[in-house]
Amino acid sequence: MPVLIGALAHPALRMRLAPEAIKAPPLDGRLLGGAMAGIAPDRFPAFEPGAGHVPAWETPWTDQLRRYAEILSLETREIGGREVLGIGDDRGDGHWQPELAAAIADWLLDRLADRPAPSLRPRLPMIASWIASRLRAEAETGHLPQIGPSGAERVREATWDEPYADYFSVESHVLHQRRHRGDWSPDMRRAVFVSGDATVVLPWDPVRDRVMLIDQFRPGPVARGDAQPWLYETIAGRVDAGETPEQAALREGVEEAGLGISRLIPGPHNYPSPGAMAEFLYLYIGIADLPDETAGFGGLEIEDEDIRSHVIPRADLTRMAMTGELRNGPLLTLALWLELNHARLRAEFDARQAD
Repeated sequence: MPVLIGALAHPALRMRLAPEAIKAPPLDGRLLGGAMAGIAPDRFPAFEPGAGHVPAWETPWTDQLRRYAEILSLETREIGGREVLGIGDDRGDGHWQPELAAAIADWLLDRLADRPAPSLRPRLPMIASWIASRLRAEAETGHLPQIGPSGAERVREATWDEPYADYFSVESHVLHQRRHRGDWSPDMRRAVFVSGDATVVLPWDPVRDRVMLIDQFRPGPVARGDAQPWLYETIAGRVDAGETPEQAALREGVEEAGLGISRLIPGPHNYPSPGAMAEFLYLYIGIADLPDETAGFGGLEIEDEDIRSHVIPRADLTRMAMTGELRNGPLLTLALWLELNHARLRAEFDARQAD
């Protein structure tokens, strides 16, 4: 029988995968890393024999445990004559998030129970990003004033399917909504494009009063028949599982433009197209130093990114917004928001510098 340690021994996963497991003698040694265990592929902790005691739980193989191990390519390793499950080669630092790991396991084993395990493994980063976005949505919106019809139960899900799944996916829902007059709707079939949350940051130099834009090729305008599929945009990217939107914004600044951002100012976070897309955008103004030589080329080759950055006066950005030259929604939103708030933000910046 396998012995579970690390993330698999934590109640969040153990009770999901092997509820009949019993406590076993600990292993002599310690675990290193594993902050992304069950969240990102190949990130279970390394085991170092020696001083220390690692809690262990013994269990027979369950169908859930076997499938989970197959999806995540987890194999037992022999330690002291015991077959141990939950060990990898990750030694990185960080704080493990059991709630996220358990929610990912639930999604893999329940919603995607009929999918072949080999087909799910390459999708794990995006599945994890999607589940993390669902947890953020629940945490960030529970306190908001309720609009729409009254009552605690307002949406019922009749069926769920995923007819398309690759890097992004499409979910097909049959829903019933409580209507404003109090009755329930008949079956409503709705398709939702699923891409996870994204972070958007417009770099602004308050001393020089200039901003940085990027331009890159986009397939969406090509599909629409647009003669100009290169758009002016902000720095932007997906929020990976295990990171915050702010961390993603800072990371993308380096990846897309080689730019260090000293401070993030939240803008108007929003759903860009909630009728068909589950994407939520976290919008920021990023305080940065933008001399002329900051502009250049960037992007990650492994993601086929071909990005050019431009540094322009903020007043030119406002003019471009008003004349229709900006056709990227998040950039347009931040351009107008910055125009309305730049005086206040500049005063706050000057006050910080004086302290």
